Amino acid sequence: MASLKQLANQTAWYGLSNIIGRFINYLLTPLLAGIYASPEFGDISILFALAAFLNILFTYGMETSYFRFSQKIEESKVFNNTFGLLLITTLVLSALFYIPSESLAQWMSLGGKKQYILYVILIVAVDTLAVVPFSRLRHQGRPKKFAFIKLSNILINIGGVVFFLYLCKSDYESNTNSIWASFYNPSIGIGYVFLSQLGASVCTLILLVKEFKGFKLNLDRNLLREIFIYSTPLIIVGFGGMINETIDRFLILHRFSGTELEARSANGIYSANYKLAVLIVVFIQTFRMGAEPFFFKHAQNEKAPEIYARIMRFFIIACCLCFLGVVLFLDVWKYFMRVNIHPEYAEGLLIVPILMLAKLFLGIYYNLSIWYKLTDKTTTGALITVGGALITIVVNYLFIPFWGFWACALATVACYGFMMTTSYYLGQKYYPIPYQVKNGAFYILIALMLFAIHFLLRQNGLALYYLHGIGIACWLLFLLYVLKKEKKELSKISVLTPLYRFF
Repeated sequence: MASLKQLANQTAWYGLSNIIGRFINYLLTPLLAGIYASPEFGDISILFALAAFLNILFTYGMETSYFRFSQKIEESKVFNNTFGLLLITTLVLSALFYIPSESLAQWMSLGGKKQYILYVILIVAVDTLAVVPFSRLRHQGRPKKFAFIKLSNILINIGGVVFFLYLCKSDYESNTNSIWASFYNPSIGIGYVFLSQLGASVCTLILLVKEFKGFKLNLDRNLLREIFIYSTPLIIVGFGGMINETIDRFLILHRFSGTELEARSANGIYSANYKLAVLIVVFIQTFRMGAEPFFFKHAQNEKAPEIYARIMRFFIIACCLCFLGVVLFLDVWKYFMRVNIHPEYAEGLLIVPILMLAKLFLGIYYNLSIWYKLTDKTTTGALITVGGALITIVVNYLFIPFWGFWACALATVACYGFMMTTSYYLGQKYYPIPYQVKNGAFYILIALMLFAIHFLLRQNGLALYYLHGIGIACWLLFLLYVLKKEKKELSKISVLTPLYRFF
């Protein structure tokens, strides 16, 4: 129980930065949706999708490799080798990707504005250099500093967007002779979104400067060979993951049955609604921040499989609560997309429950994937991800011309459902963990049933205030059921002990 409390404590701090930070960062959606119509929002989305692809290539699994080898070798030596290698490859890759930037901008329907590609490359390069220092903070169990720096990054980013696109842009367009208007150049356009992020990334690297203490560019060939053997499959895992997350944005542009402007608009609508899945994604990422180093540190514990199984059970419960918290209140969440200004964003609202379910499957897969990381079977993990990526590509390619962005949502569910089930069955063969499959499936089924009931009432035209009341009742009903069913475990948590006096 003590180990679970340790994980919960660290996850709480990672969660503070991730949940609060993501919520603040999520404000970018209504801010940008209020300024830009769906085609421009789609352009922003596809540039961030490019950043996600480049991030995988630039970091090539070095974060997980750092955790793995720090358990076996002196940490400072692992830090010097992983960071030193990233420093060299980042410089080389940045130059290589800038060369075809103009052609890339044309292929992405950006009007040949290669400066946008440059901004993305610089952001990814700077963020890559922060990967290992952030991993050092997590390895050393320093979540407070981690949280502070992550929150600082997001606040600086949001501040830059507000400054350039609201203060300076507003003064420029109103022909005000203020000093702020002089900071805005209309030719940069959506580039200010990325310049703000670049400024935040640079500030983050400065805040991490103490983590570089003792660094020496002294590469050990034998250690690097072991790291490459371990991490190379993780590159495939990462690329497969990014294909599953972002390839649909590119395919919408090239497979949508309509004009280029309609394709860009569909991409913007899909991307804006995709943002509504942020709550469950925030929880999954928060959990991973604390869980990955936790899993590695407790791998030698004879009770590790039982601990992992208990963690999975409560992870599924938390994901179901997040799921219901979004899908039962879609008529509230839609206003974060500024549908009052750009009503076209509401066209994709009903894909949100599908995307939320897909993200729940993804979260379960992340938990299950610990088996191939602990058994050094990362090649198998790569093959699973490749299988998921093929499903994503094929479904999107074949059906986007007929179903539009609905094909993207369905492909996401099919992909993560495949990865989840395949990883479970292979994991039970190579690293058996006594997961309570029926228990977890039952929680998911209850959540889906509550949503289905609420959705049918919504479709039958029930007044919104009744719908919201029923939504709150459904969410609380699920929570009360969990509290009663898991009383044996949850009553041991000091914060919840007084609550159980009422049961």
